[in-house]
Amino acid sequence: MNNKTSIPSKSLLFGLVIFAVFFSCKEVPAQEDKYKYVPDGYLDEAKQIPDYWMSTLSDIQRFTKEKVKKGQVEVCGTSAGGRPIISISYGTKRKGGGSTTFSGSTAVSDISVYRGEDSDKLVYMGIAGVHGFELEGIVGMLNLIEVFETGKDLKGKAWPELAVLPEKIGRIVLIPLVNPDGRARVPIIMEPNRGGAPDSFTVHEYLNTGGKKDGTIIGWPDVKKYIPMKFDDFGFAGGYPNDAGVNIMHDDFLGSPQPETRMLFDIAAAEKPDLIMNMHTGVPKNNYFMQVHRPFCEPGLQPVFDQLYRKTKTSLAHNKLLGSEDLSVEADPSKVKMSFGTNLGSALNLLCGALSVVIESPSHGFSGTNLAGEPAVHTPEMLIDAQLIAHRESLKFLLESGGRPAWEKMAKADK
Repeated sequence: MNNKTSIPSKSLLFGLVIFAVFFSCKEVPAQEDKYKYVPDGYLDEAKQIPDYWMSTLSDIQRFTKEKVKKGQVEVCGTSAGGRPIISISYGTKRKGGGSTTFSGSTAVSDISVYRGEDSDKLVYMGIAGVHGFELEGIVGMLNLIEVFETGKDLKGKAWPELAVLPEKIGRIVLIPLVNPDGRARVPIIMEPNRGGAPDSFTVHEYLNTGGKKDGTIIGWPDVKKYIPMKFDDFGFAGGYPNDAGVNIMHDDFLGSPQPETRMLFDIAAAEKPDLIMNMHTGVPKNNYFMQVHRPFCEPGLQPVFDQLYRKTKTSLAHNKLLGSEDLSVEADPSKVKMSFGTNLGSALNLLCGALSVVIESPSHGFSGTNLAGEPAVHTPEMLIDAQLIAHRESLKFLLESGGRPAWEKMAKADK
């Protein structure tokens, strides 16, 4: 072995010195600030954030690790940006064993040949955060899980009628944050409430739909013109899309769906839910209360939706969480028109036969009015209560109505 120390040649040493001097003098470009196009003040946080307001992926990870004892926690998928998607479930999965597709079952009006031997098992699926900065559904679902675990929400309010429902429903599957990419893009836990001025919604909508390089919002529904969104064309992408630029509500369902959508399809195909509640934030500023949208789905499910709508809105009205307690105004499903376009709910219905319904919440970030033009101010506590009432009434409706097998019998009887 040669024990002498190897000495670099003079030419090599000279080259190393020149290399070091060049890079020590070269100006390194500053990393682009991803928020540089966001107008001043748009990323302000609320001054006081209550402990019950949990809205981030790290909140969900910590909450499920520390709080969930009765439910089963799983990483059920991975976002386009590589972030985990977490589900919490109660009860046992269907056994399966069906002999045909869902479409095949519709041709013979018998869901059991698709679902298998435990077709009558009731399955509820709740999802939130499909648009990453629509926080009310995320916060509401974590409070729902807390009720299932302890009987009380994270505010300490008891919900005895809701707490026992996992024992009565065969299977409950909850996904608090479907789009963690969009959520991570908006670094705010809780917005300050900007009041009820005519433009008070602008900041919230900007953070959701994104903004242009001149600081103006892309806005709704114009944001749906850009799927996938080319991030370089805009100043700020907002919470709607995942890291591939896709708004999951309007994915390429029959072509090349995103991993988040594929995950939802896989869960729906395995669980075969009767009812899917998709929690969003976004209601008219002049009727600033929780809305239940009529889905674009099988015609035979429209009478079922009518019953669900009436039950949910009646309970919200009785709890003073709608504009009035006049049920002819607040809970009449004939006044709810079907959306012209298809979306994630339509795709899930055609995949597994679930009645898939979007519920929209007011935002904690600004206020609106009732139909009479009077201020409609929602505290964070009220927003959570409305979320829990919507889940409670949806679960109760599923239990009382008997799910898809009973809905089919009802449809046959009406013919």
